[in-house]
Amino acid sequence: MSQQLAVVILAAGQGTRMRSRTPKVLHRIGGRSLIAHVLDTAAGLKPDTVIAVVRHEREAVAQAIAEHAPGTVIVDQDEVPGTGRAVEQAIAALPDDFEGSVVVLSGDVPLIDASTLERLVTGHVEGRRGMTLLSAVFETPTGLGRILRDGDGAMRGIVEEKDADEAQRRITEVNGGIYVFARRELQRALAEIGTENAQGEKYLTDTAQRILAGGGIVEAVTTEDSWLVAGVNDRAQLADAGRELNRRIVLAHQRAGVTVQDPATTWIDADVSIEADAEILPGTHLQGATSIAAGAVVGPDTTLVDCEVGEGARIRRSEATLAVFAPRAEVGPFAYIRPGTELGEGGKLGAFVEAKNAKIGDGSKVPHLSYVGDTDIGVDSNIGAGTIVANYDGVQKHRTAVGDAVRVGSKNVLVAPVTIGDGAYTAAGAVVRKDVPAGALAVSVAPQRNIEGWVLENRPGTGSASAADKH
Repeated sequence: MSQQLAVVILAAGQGTRMRSRTPKVLHRIGGRSLIAHVLDTAAGLKPDTVIAVVRHEREAVAQAIAEHAPGTVIVDQDEVPGTGRAVEQAIAALPDDFEGSVVVLSGDVPLIDASTLERLVTGHVEGRRGMTLLSAVFETPTGLGRILRDGDGAMRGIVEEKDADEAQRRITEVNGGIYVFARRELQRALAEIGTENAQGEKYLTDTAQRILAGGGIVEAVTTEDSWLVAGVNDRAQLADAGRELNRRIVLAHQRAGVTVQDPATTWIDADVSIEADAEILPGTHLQGATSIAAGAVVGPDTTLVDCEVGEGARIRRSEATLAVFAPRAEVGPFAYIRPGTELGEGGKLGAFVEAKNAKIGDGSKVPHLSYVGDTDIGVDSNIGAGTIVANYDGVQKHRTAVGDAVRVGSKNVLVAPVTIGDGAYTAAGAVVRKDVPAGALAVSVAPQRNIEGWVLENRPGTGSASAADKH
């Protein structure tokens, strides 16, 4: 936008109804904190400056803001309570020559979007208004400020519910708490406002009447999407907002060409990317910065956190964190993939396999009932059922190297650090403590010995003894 623009985010409230040691604005939906959603929306406006007003749990909130949106100006609210005072202190931090518009957002209203704000700002500037706010119609507007209009529909003010009379409380058009102000008119109005009200606070909403009284233009623009102005004040509202955000995220992916079989049981964080023609099956959670390539099928009942899934890969009934799955890789069912694992093209981590910090080459397979930790496996190798990589000596972790085209037998223990050369085999039940040369067979089992008559002598009267006694 050509005109100067500042965004003020109110994040000073205590949020007592959350009943939490975590500051309200740091509670999370869609993989981000509430205030992170608002910060991202603010950034979408490309403002000249973003100011966040903090007070309760100041250090934690300020640190979270700085980490998510470096460059945000932090302003501390003083002892004077109220949103009006918070904004007054915020605009005092603006340069003296700032003559543009000020957008005011709440840190606990996470679903407002940049496109709505852009339209609000454009209308505000073109209409040469002193104040523009977003309103919505609620059937049961309990606890919300009401929009006051005259007989011609022109706005004449805002009244908070605690200060409203019975007739005003029956109004269903409510203040959404999202504003655009002309900086100078806002500054003048705030200077005239006191704390003479039911809550003893300096209300930002009182600026409407002050601006109107000074000859300025005030307009409330009604949105039909009430979720855009929905605040989060308790755990129930947090869950409601999270569910609605997820519905919107899933719908956006569907419209972009992703098959989501059951949106009601599919949860996708805001930072997840999914290419068209991927398929997400029921009960799947995609979290963090997970990316899913075209043709991949994920689910059912799968959780991926910060994972990369290649084209045509298949992951079912498994959990993975910070892992990379190359094209056409197969995972699961019931695999547990821990950070640092990379599965090569066409590779497999099968049923009841756990992998940690493992590099598995193209075409290599760990089909079932195995643990591979701190391991490098070459291409086209196969790890037999029940194999355990013993990577921890009680003090340190050690790596194991398995070459190309290796065949590790069932029920092996590979005691790290150990190297198995290209093309080598290991026998079933082997405990591999020494390096295996390329092309060799590693055998460590002792010769079998049968003790005749042991059952009859040591387990008399048992079913086994009776069966054995027939021979």
